Amino acid sequence: MAYQTYSGQNRPHPTDRTKPLARIRAGFGLRGPRREQHVLGPEQLAAFSFPVGDDGVVIGEDSQRQAAVLGLFRPTAYDVVLVGGVWTAQVIALRAAATGARVAVETARPQLWAPLAQAAGGGQPCVTVHQIGRLGAQGASVSAPVLVVRDLGPRPPRSRLSATPWQSTLTLLPFLGPNAARVLNSADLAGVQRVSPQEAELIGRVLTLGAQDVAALPQLGDDLTLWATRIRRQYVRTEPGAAEQQLLGPARRVD
Repeated sequence: MAYQTYSGQNRPHPTDRTKPLARIRAGFGLRGPRREQHVLGPEQLAAFSFPVGDDGVVIGEDSQRQAAVLGLFRPTAYDVVLVGGVWTAQVIALRAAATGARVAVETARPQLWAPLAQAAGGGQPCVTVHQIGRLGAQGASVSAPVLVVRDLGPRPPRSRLSATPWQSTLTLLPFLGPNAARVLNSADLAGVQRVSPQEAELIGRVLTLGAQDVAALPQLGDDLTLWATRIRRQYVRTEPGAAEQQLLGPARRVD
């Protein structure tokens, strides 16, 4: 802007047209179109019930009928043990694949997993089935997380895969075998469906469950699972969606 001296002060020349300078907000670039602001009063904030901070695989509903979310994929390896039926493991696998993860199944029962692998992903190989001992490194990354499902009976051998970031392992135990305590102790998270009273006692000791939970385990319905860590317990009811119902049928504990 041009200036000339007038009465000892710098003033803009009256013939100059002043142009407003565009305000730049640090980190936000140029100011965009002006629109009405959306303001909420304190009384309206209670209407929001988004599960802020929860991301992962929705595995069902908790006792308050809120979404139960399992954060499977993390920057460190994560081990989950499910003492239950293949139906629940397959629902988790399908929903993990729906989030964009790859699912690799190592199983002694390929006939149970092959239809799921064919139906998942719309023709894309997002779920693969492998024979025992034939599962190689999966190359998991933050942009391509992997869920490894090990369906190897009540006495699963130790996995040959190295623990890697963004790769989680779900070990399915149809019932408790001789090394069940070791498998449960090494897990970051354990899910327990209906078991016998004797199995419930053992699980209660390993997971330090209360007497009420131990008594409840033999009475659980086919769609209920107790998910437990060392410090937290949560009962989750898993209901299939329409596509899951068509592919897997209704919830069942016994395969």
